[in-house]
Amino acid sequence: MPGHENTFDTADMRAALSEAGSDTPKVVASKPPAIVPIEGAAERAREHGFTAPVAYDYDAYKPSNKEEREAAVAEGRYIEPGWAATAARYEWDDEYGEVGPEDAGLEEELFRHENVMRKGNAFQVLEYKISQEGPHQIAPVRKFEDAGLHPIMLDNVTRLCQYDMTTPIQAYTIPAVLQGHDVVGIAQTGSGKTAAYLIPILSRLMGKAKKLAAPRPNLRSYNPTTDRVRAEPLVLIVCPARELAAQIFDEARRLCYRTQLRPCVIYGGGPHAQQRQELEKGCDVLIATPGRLCDFMDKPSLLSLNRVKYTVIDEADEMLEDDWETELKKVMAGGDTNEDADHAYLMFSATFPKDARALARQHLAEDYIRIRVGRAGSTHNNIHQKIVWVEDSEKDKALFDLLFSMPPCRTIVFVNSKRKADLVDDFLFNRGLPSTSIHSDRTQREREDALRSFKVGTAPILVATGVTARGLDIKNVMHVINYDLPSTQYGGIREYVHRIGRTARIGNEGLATSFYNERNEDMADDLVKILLERAQAIPDFLQDRSPSKGEDLDFDDDTDHEEEEAAVTAFNDSDGGASGADKGFQAEETGGFRAEETTAGW
Repeated sequence: MPGHENTFDTADMRAALSEAGSDTPKVVASKPPAIVPIEGAAERAREHGFTAPVAYDYDAYKPSNKEEREAAVAEGRYIEPGWAATAARYEWDDEYGEVGPEDAGLEEELFRHENVMRKGNAFQVLEYKISQEGPHQIAPVRKFEDAGLHPIMLDNVTRLCQYDMTTPIQAYTIPAVLQGHDVVGIAQTGSGKTAAYLIPILSRLMGKAKKLAAPRPNLRSYNPTTDRVRAEPLVLIVCPARELAAQIFDEARRLCYRTQLRPCVIYGGGPHAQQRQELEKGCDVLIATPGRLCDFMDKPSLLSLNRVKYTVIDEADEMLEDDWETELKKVMAGGDTNEDADHAYLMFSATFPKDARALARQHLAEDYIRIRVGRAGSTHNNIHQKIVWVEDSEKDKALFDLLFSMPPCRTIVFVNSKRKADLVDDFLFNRGLPSTSIHSDRTQREREDALRSFKVGTAPILVATGVTARGLDIKNVMHVINYDLPSTQYGGIREYVHRIGRTARIGNEGLATSFYNERNEDMADDLVKILLERAQAIPDFLQDRSPSKGEDLDFDDDTDHEEEEAAVTAFNDSDGGASGADKGFQAEETGGFRAEETTAGW
């Protein structure tokens, strides 16, 4: 059948790389790689347009090199990378009243073009089936100006972030949260879920922060010995991965600009002392991974959750699986957690299996709203998927040839093991390609440095395991390569959807190439369904897995149980809707939600 793999235009791939990638990076002179690079490979890579690879300088972080590093920083030869948890944020001063003054320097750092993901030109071609379930009908908002946001929040969103149109998940979630409902949000990767919950939560708290928040010190005259306070956040956001936590924190820093709300992030691997020091300055919005959060919850003089008004679980399907169940129960029902009626719970993810939803119902209010954009676990048409047969022994060569078959671009290469991530990174690096890698055995400093290099274009090829890259939202990722496809034992098609969702985010287009061989037969049926659902080409070696002509694609449905589906009453949202049955209603728009074509914003 006709496919999309030949319709993807690679002409703009090179342009999508940050200009920073072409500059000589300011780093301490690094030692040569352990393996001698392949002769002539670097020249070929440079001729093709790849930047020069930069070896990671492990010695730069040794205590014995402190004086050398400080001298390099003073001379401008080296930029000292800070921890994600200590990144600059707008520091509120009580003297200003409800709204603080503008800070031009901080605005430049927070909102400059390369730091903010914006809607792509292909957004208007996306078409979604949108449904909501619950006892209340939520009228969607297409424009942020119509959402009833606080003026400062609206300014942050529209003028500074340049988001001028809601995505489907935002169109329903923002009014649902502003109306005080618990929410389960299910939408494809790259659909703007983070902003969907941050914008209404922060907007609703603005104007109330002085009344609700714990006392905070004046940071202009802050003395850590005498002025430190216990962190008592109003908002708690929990996610499974350190990199995702840092990413949500970056979005919170932007949206909290000029507000009374101070965001903080805590995650495993980072230094306890620095994260603790930030909390001791006061915290209104806390983003956390579960392990570090539970650790700090055991220190009541440092952190209390008794003021929390909103608890958000991001990547909820991962958080609700067995590996995190103990930590999650402690977070959701901790010893001093605020359990007042005004405590709202929100859960978001691209996939939401039935067992996870059953556990979610234990924590959400009975009248929670479930918003679904598209089929749970599906992808979208802006990701051009290609499956190619590659034997394991030929994968290195196939990867190398694939990278040279198109213009240089920001690329993520997924593998299934930490050892393989190192091996593939070494293979590429020693052939002159600017690669870096990330996995759970790397120190947190190495992980943050790798992502920083990837974002600015110094190392535009990132080799990663699926866990470490889950939820990453990095601008201009044009190509995702599944060097190893995930097995059904380790996430299967759900993991595949999450991986390829690192490209083609929010209306941009991207390419996803997957290496397939007989070891991946357990994925064959699900891959064919995903390809057929999005009218992608089925390779010859998977044709026998295609359903018979006229046969419906049999996806796992998204209904919790048959009785629930039978209880809902459909209504036509474009006609204003109708009252649902006592047990709720279901609103569906098939092809009815289309984003208008714009030149800026979402």
